[in-house]
Amino acid sequence: MSNFQGHTKRFNSVTEKLPKHLHKFIVQQPYEDYTAQNQAVWRYVMRLNISVLKHIAHKSYSSGLKKTGIDEEMIPKMEGMNRILKDIGWAAVAVDGFIPPNAFMEFQAYNVLVISSEIRTIDHINYTPAPDIIHEAAGHAPIIANPEYSEYLRRLGEIGCKAISSPKDHEMYESIRLLSILKENPNSTEIEIEEATIAVNSLQKEMGGLSEMAKIRNLHWWTVEYGLIGTLENPKLYGAGLLSSIEESQLCLKKEVKKIPYSIEAAEVNFDITNTQPQLFVIPNFASLSFVLEKFANTMAIRTGGLEGLKKLIISEKLGTIELSTGIQVSGIFNNALNTNNTPIYFQTNSPTTLSVNGKELIGHGTEHHPNGFGSPVGKLEGINIAIEDMSPKDLEVYGIIEGKTTTLNFEGGVKVEGKIITGKRDLQGKIILITFKNCKVTHFDTVLFDPSWGIYDMAVGKNICSAFAGPADSKSFEDIYTISETKTEKIIYSSDEQQLHQLYQTIKNYRTSGEYNFDSLANIFKEVKLNYPLEWLILLELYELVYDKDISLKGEIYEQLLELKKNKHFTKLISDGLDLIIKK
Repeated sequence: MSNFQGHTKRFNSVTEKLPKHLHKFIVQQPYEDYTAQNQAVWRYVMRLNISVLKHIAHKSYSSGLKKTGIDEEMIPKMEGMNRILKDIGWAAVAVDGFIPPNAFMEFQAYNVLVISSEIRTIDHINYTPAPDIIHEAAGHAPIIANPEYSEYLRRLGEIGCKAISSPKDHEMYESIRLLSILKENPNSTEIEIEEATIAVNSLQKEMGGLSEMAKIRNLHWWTVEYGLIGTLENPKLYGAGLLSSIEESQLCLKKEVKKIPYSIEAAEVNFDITNTQPQLFVIPNFASLSFVLEKFANTMAIRTGGLEGLKKLIISEKLGTIELSTGIQVSGIFNNALNTNNTPIYFQTNSPTTLSVNGKELIGHGTEHHPNGFGSPVGKLEGINIAIEDMSPKDLEVYGIIEGKTTTLNFEGGVKVEGKIITGKRDLQGKIILITFKNCKVTHFDTVLFDPSWGIYDMAVGKNICSAFAGPADSKSFEDIYTISETKTEKIIYSSDEQQLHQLYQTIKNYRTSGEYNFDSLANIFKEVKLNYPLEWLILLELYELVYDKDISLKGEIYEQLLELKKNKHFTKLISDGLDLIIKK
């Protein structure tokens, strides 16, 4: 594990095209920080996974490994991956552990695979709750070579980054991030891990109703991370969490793990990132993923809008956007919604706000023009069937909506706008979308919503709210859309003994790569490992592999030591699987 903050970021042609607010999450892969033991862990997991998964994973996995250039012998370099991924329309970036869910989804929307450059320690070789390069590169990357799945992943990101979250979601993200970091760091204390676990469990009980983001994360988890494909009786693996976990890839197909046909109901099923999954969802084919996703998207505020959508944004306390029926978009932190009969009649933001159309900020209506917030009525004028946006020039004149004229607009629900019209703004089709007043007073019965002393009043035009979603309409309008967690992945400090062990791993790797070594040197390494590192099973497997086809006494000595270590239940299966790999080689 490494703290990447000291490394210089280098962007490629793909990442340079990403919105600038995503750049802050990108770190330079510190390839030089990977130890020879890290490389051995990668090699062990990849060789074992390939051996096992060729029988139980979807056929796209094996073919995808070749297409994405994933090498079982060494941890991939991001630059190399990108050279290959670009041929299938994707790219990869390195990040520091978990990043905020909306940001994660937005990267996906741009066909960019987010990869944590951390690699699990040998103590967590079977499974780690922390994102790592084995999970990301070897789990996610191969499957995206499948065109149908690739499009689903992109579309999931596109829809997911607009999902509205709750304040509890952010708390849960920070708690899980901390727990995953602590669990993976060998320097963490049991007390630290226990306290972080209690915090996560406690939050889980307090979450209340699921937000849009919580639901879309559930869909992501049960498909992208832990998805099965095929029939309930004979499913294959395609989820990255299964493809990258030695333990769970074999356990998941057992009858003890319940198999459920995948449907929109999966959005309501929560998951526990720290434990194996008690049930999994099965899709018949990759096309069904997009069908369920679109069905779920139809329930989201981005497509339903209305008062409920506006309320979701208020509850979130985060930057969001509403779009009115005219197409004008208001982006800010929403804090108030007046309504009549569950129909919104006025909305208000209390933060720097922008006005946009089609995702582009309107000239003169950025945060500098609306630094303290923005409010506007929604709906039709009282007693008039035709909405302002649908009025012809003659209609506007009849109802006193004319530049230079002082007028009073009485909206349904009791909102009143009184002032002198300075100007108006129309869309490309000629429909009025914004009316600007001076000396303007806006009230809702006895409540003053805008006072003339506050300056110029801009009124957005729209008979209803047709969409509401997380984030700004124009990403260039705001600098700090996402916040980087203050909880950083800590660099592991290795003792002199550990450094010496890593050097032994490196020596063996050099021998294997070059084919040049003598048995005396191998015998000396074995003696040192046996004396100073009696629980190091993986390095013994690497030694045994070098002498397996040699008729020498050292072969028997290493094997006997491995058999002794097998008596430790933590190593039994790991050593057995490793020996099988060597025998089958």
